[in-house]
Amino acid sequence: QFTTLGKNITAFEVDGSFDDCQKLVKTAFLDAELNKTLRLTSANSINIGRLIPQTFYYVYAFAQLKNTENVVISVPSGNFGNLTAGIIAMKMGLPVKKFIASTNINNIIPEYLRTGLFLPSSSVQTISNAMDVGNPSNFERILDLFHHSFDKVKDAIIGYYFTDVETKSAMRLMYSKFNYIVDPHGAVGYLGLMNYLNSHSEKKGVFLGTAHPAKFLNVVKPTLNTDIKIPKKLQSFMMMKKKSVQILNLYENFKNQILEKK
Repeated sequence: QFTTLGKNITAFEVDGSFDDCQKLVKTAFLDAELNKTLRLTSANSINIGRLIPQTFYYVYAFAQLKNTENVVISVPSGNFGNLTAGIIAMKMGLPVKKFIASTNINNIIPEYLRTGLFLPSSSVQTISNAMDVGNPSNFERILDLFHHSFDKVKDAIIGYYFTDVETKSAMRLMYSKFNYIVDPHGAVGYLGLMNYLNSHSEKKGVFLGTAHPAKFLNVVKPTLNTDIKIPKKLQSFMMMKKKSVQILNLYENFKNQILEKK
């Protein structure tokens, strides 16, 4: 969507992964020379200003429940900003019994919760591509919120990860059983919740959605074998011309491009 806006917005298309893009941005934030010239900020979950409004999702979800005892929440996760926001909401008093960190095969956090070892790696491409993250930047925030205690983290969060085959199967199940069209990321959240409830039947669960399925037509349409109604606003973006600047995965290249566009 951002590649179609133009005007005062420049979209950089980096020859790399999400982790590569995030590393470029973080390096820019630490570049004293660049920060003397420009005032930099981030719109993604690097910025705590993104997480604070996300805490409202959890409060809103609880407000719709008739019974708020024994509630667990499954969060489809990649960079773990949304789940971190949920933890902040819990720390402010929201009575969440357990968070479920639901990921695709980029399973850095589920493996940490299983072993106690945080081992970042190169991300693997999946159909839930917004969660293809090999080094989640909000892990440090999660540790800080639990005073760097593995036992406290593990007590609050359980992790599951799923393959693309399992994700597609969940999409089909939700469509056939509930007549609900879910995007791949939401399907991962659903899978995490169902896996947990299978062995904790006394609990009630909520899973978070992430995006309209029309944003992932190349996955949703062939998986469900049905037409997807595209919202008018999204249609307008899809009809606009893409404008982006292709750059190498090199910090100096990124920095020079930013300075040229200032």
